[in-house]
Amino acid sequence: MSAAPDSTTNHPPGRRGPLDGILVADLSRVLAGPYCSMLLADMGATVIKVESPAGDDTRTWAPPEKDGISTYYLSINRNKRSIVLDLKNPDDLSVAKSLLRRADIALENFKPGGIDRLGLGYDDVKGDNPGLIYLSISGFGTAEGASLPGYDLVAQAVSGLMSLTGEPDGPALRAGISVFDVMTGLHGLIGVLAALNQRRETGLGQHIEVNLLSSAMSGLVNQTAAFTAGGVVPRRMGNAHPSVYPYQTMPTKDRDVIITAANDRQFASLCEVIGIPDAATDERFARNADRTANRDQLHPMLVEALSQWSADDLFIALNAAGVPCGPINSIGEGVELAERLGLAPRVTLGEGDREVDLVRNPISFSGSEVAYRLPPPELGEHSDEIRAWLLDESGDSSSDPRRKETA
Repeated sequence: MSAAPDSTTNHPPGRRGPLDGILVADLSRVLAGPYCSMLLADMGATVIKVESPAGDDTRTWAPPEKDGISTYYLSINRNKRSIVLDLKNPDDLSVAKSLLRRADIALENFKPGGIDRLGLGYDDVKGDNPGLIYLSISGFGTAEGASLPGYDLVAQAVSGLMSLTGEPDGPALRAGISVFDVMTGLHGLIGVLAALNQRRETGLGQHIEVNLLSSAMSGLVNQTAAFTAGGVVPRRMGNAHPSVYPYQTMPTKDRDVIITAANDRQFASLCEVIGIPDAATDERFARNADRTANRDQLHPMLVEALSQWSADDLFIALNAAGVPCGPINSIGEGVELAERLGLAPRVTLGEGDREVDLVRNPISFSGSEVAYRLPPPELGEHSDEIRAWLLDESGDSSSDPRRKETA
């Protein structure tokens, strides 16, 4: 039989990933699930990405692309192995069931009820694998919202996020990324890791459910609490903050910057730097609640003082004084800033025509290591090896991909 493909762990000597030895069956597609499984893979888990013959939708989401491959797909699928399974085919369905029998974690984002009709739902597989941690991701839950398609843009609209995004007299706008897909993937990751810890004591897995709208309700934090706790319906305010001032875009003589004087000390320092120290002791502005209530009076004073400053000089002066301030960068400028700050945002995976620069995992561990072992897989790249391992009944563990990950 064929062995699962080898890989280089890139772990320093004596350092391993915190999830080494964990096998993940990833039956999800698009963003929330693949983002979650990529983070698991970065931390050492062996992730087997199950794809239909057509492949993950994001493989075709271009432009932009690199060497004919969607950068969207590349951004969330490193460190994985791909197997193509047609789950309507009985033989392929049997392979999928074998994978779920061996997995520690499974992820799926089928429309609610869809995976159950295939016989791959949690209730179908937990008998053969009681330790399985099974994450289901949906758009709007499994009750009355089960029939609604789960797309991030819809969730941004119906959750209220778009009602908060944009200028007060302008149209509602979406966020620049699929923010609730990412947030739901992170919530799913948290649930999986909590269940993995509980399994250490009980030996049992469990079914975890997350959905875009619930993640949106949680992720809108103070804005949803304004309504639930205060009975206030937040409104669109452009770049301004409803509870803090100044905490927004502000003009300088050459371009806008962000200034966030979020407490009284920072406001006093801001006033000192830009040459209006008396404003910090003015009873209309001395406390945050007063500044927020009287922002229409304070704003022209700040604008006049800031008109004497260039954005670059202000950035240096305010940050030296402990006042958060930053230019409004492009994505490229943001990456360059992270590099200058020593955050090493880029990682390079693969070789030759498979080499690709991606964004590194944002988590650092002192006692273990995040690693970048495999470039995003081609469709079905590892199908033969994974099928051979799953169908082998000899008990030979040499081809177990988990062993290859930690070799």
